[in-house]
Amino acid sequence: MRAALHALCGAAGAAWRESFPLGGRDVARWFPGHMAKGLKKMQSSLKLVDCIIEVHDARIPLSGRNPLFQETLGLKPHVLVLNKMDLADLKQQQKIIQHLEGEGLKNVVFTNCVKDENIKQIIPLVRGLVEGSYRYHRGENLEYCAMVIGIPNVGKSSLINALRRQHLGKGKATRVGGEPGITRAVMSRIQVCDRPLMFLLDTPGVLSPRIESVEMGLKLALCGTVLDHLVGEETLADYLLYTLNRHQLFGYVQHYGLDGACDDIASVLKRVAVRLGKAQKVKVLTGTGDVNVIQPNYPAAARDFLRTFRSGLLGPVMLDRDVLKSLPLADP
Repeated sequence: MRAALHALCGAAGAAWRESFPLGGRDVARWFPGHMAKGLKKMQSSLKLVDCIIEVHDARIPLSGRNPLFQETLGLKPHVLVLNKMDLADLKQQQKIIQHLEGEGLKNVVFTNCVKDENIKQIIPLVRGLVEGSYRYHRGENLEYCAMVIGIPNVGKSSLINALRRQHLGKGKATRVGGEPGITRAVMSRIQVCDRPLMFLLDTPGVLSPRIESVEMGLKLALCGTVLDHLVGEETLADYLLYTLNRHQLFGYVQHYGLDGACDDIASVLKRVAVRLGKAQKVKVLTGTGDVNVIQPNYPAAARDFLRTFRSGLLGPVMLDRDVLKSLPLADP
């Protein structure tokens, strides 16, 4: 069984490693100009805030965070919100928390901003950190202001809207989308609570200008932090298939009515396309001229495969499982 799984994962893994396009000079495509400008605007707004709330994806709790945040944004009190907990396999949550604490991140909250899970923990936590900080010299000013930062599409705007729902009973204040790049500029202050009076600054998502490895880049892309076309939807679908097989998460087999687990992304996407009724006309050059041939729409199938995974229909996943395995056991 172990040998079969190794073969299943190995064949799928080779393809995406060979076809991954973002390397060398192409890494600049991860870090467009508006991200560099956004980081500068954040730094210039630091004097206006008491605390930093960093939002990250709970499926990659130990990788993909932007190291420039810590370097650029200084020593303000810091809360790490690991959002989308409903999509993450958190069986090793204690090990994750222990590792983050070892890195100096002692204020970690797992949230699901869609259902407002654990949202009520954040305001009291921020208030306590600010009041306990040696920089807390506010005199008659009784309001609080925190800056919300993070890489793209991890739920920064969703967090702000969830806090407003919980504490003000009001609707959306910021636009939310399933693609990176919705928030493009540092916005004016948004009130999220009246007792205590608290405001948040929403900021654009900023990726690290350097991606440590191909696999980290693919993890980020799988979580939707970059636009799919920068990697290639079929390449990303191939990495998804590799990941699901490696983690023995075979929900895709039942979801798409396959005969069994498969390591060939072309075969999987063909079955997905047929099941969805997705086909496209392709011109084929023959000896007698061009002929229109109907074939499965592989890009459409890849998009559906990715969308199904990101919506949680294939089950919760921990994309940092390999990182967690390399760490020492958590204390009981």
